[in-house]
Amino acid sequence: MHRKTTLTNGLRVLTESLEGTKAVTALVLVQAGSRWETPEINGISHFLEHMFFKGAKKYKSPKEVSEAIDSVGGQFNAFTGKEYAGYYVKLAADKAELALDVLSDMMLHARFDDEEIEKERGVIKEEYNMYQDTPMYQVAWNFERAIFGDQPLGWDEIGTKEIIDRLNRDDFVAYKEALYMPSNMVVCLSGAVDHDEAVAMVEKYFPMEAKERDRKMANLIEGIGSEERVSLQKKNTEQSHLVCGVKAVAAEHEDYYAHKVLAAVLGGNMSSRMFQVVREEKGLAYYISCGVESYLDTGTFYTRAGVNVDQIDDAITGIIEEYDKVRLVDVPESELKKAKEFLKGTMTLALEDSETLGQLLARHELLYGEVKTFKDISALIDAVTVEDLKRVAETLFTNDALYLAVIGPYEDKERFEKLLKF
Repeated sequence: MHRKTTLTNGLRVLTESLEGTKAVTALVLVQAGSRWETPEINGISHFLEHMFFKGAKKYKSPKEVSEAIDSVGGQFNAFTGKEYAGYYVKLAADKAELALDVLSDMMLHARFDDEEIEKERGVIKEEYNMYQDTPMYQVAWNFERAIFGDQPLGWDEIGTKEIIDRLNRDDFVAYKEALYMPSNMVVCLSGAVDHDEAVAMVEKYFPMEAKERDRKMANLIEGIGSEERVSLQKKNTEQSHLVCGVKAVAAEHEDYYAHKVLAAVLGGNMSSRMFQVVREEKGLAYYISCGVESYLDTGTFYTRAGVNVDQIDDAITGIIEEYDKVRLVDVPESELKKAKEFLKGTMTLALEDSETLGQLLARHELLYGEVKTFKDISALIDAVTVEDLKRVAETLFTNDALYLAVIGPYEDKERFEKLLKF
């Protein structure tokens, strides 16, 4: 069972004890990301994530930071999304204090040395190049740019090379000061952990001044991405990559779990409809799956696939046909049950890992102000009915709602626009 304590400075401390493990994950989650960026600093959240590992007060260099964790066989990393950034260390439970020592030093005392900033520019531009050379990842960003348009929710987290080149120390300091404060953060320890001991350690290592963030989240502006329904990036690839989908609901919406179940029915696993029809029966795709991406005020429902460059039209048509079938014909009870059990089963396996568990707890607390347990989520999944799926499908899948992103050796965008219809 998870426990929560809010310190006097506003920092929330969450813990969840796991049976049968001797490891612990210490995670710091911060409400930051592209939704708190402007066009002039798009990508700063991700760049800042990198800079926290470049040396601070106690651990003065990237080598000292990494050696502190490597020397006890631990793992550490970070990630940046559009609505939050996370920093974690996973190690033996008796080394939990070391994890908080390292995390607090880098986040409270980062120096942002000009020399290290210059070095990291090159690293991040190579990361940018990596994504450009990995179209199965890049196409997902292109899809969100198409569906949300030129606003923070539609921007890539990594930014552009031009912005990466001009960000400076003052930018990092200002962004950190605006968002990295106790009321905008959650510290979560999951695994072999005692709550009271964890709270004491967090109080020791995060003696931060209480203050409120002074930067507002960029609200979604409807209609910006509605003119261009197809994003086409020409690239001479051996395989074409696509994402076809629609705008959906936020994570706290009453139909969110109906969307999740519908995604499992259509493309959650190897026995799902998209995999069986588009890949197995028609042989049109190598990988294909459906998913739901959720944000504070909106979301997407999508199918992603890697297809033969000469059969992409048939693959897109096949995906849309499956969307059409599920809105016209009720999903059988047996298929609904299978999808529910699949979602609960995969969640059970995932939450055996202290890192995954910590991210789930901290994300819910940070973004929505309350934690949903496995039991809570399972109940919401179980409550989804055949009628819910039909209603959601009818709402989602309409001719004017479809968006498509493609990366491959094509130039004719109109060719794909003609396919976006039922």
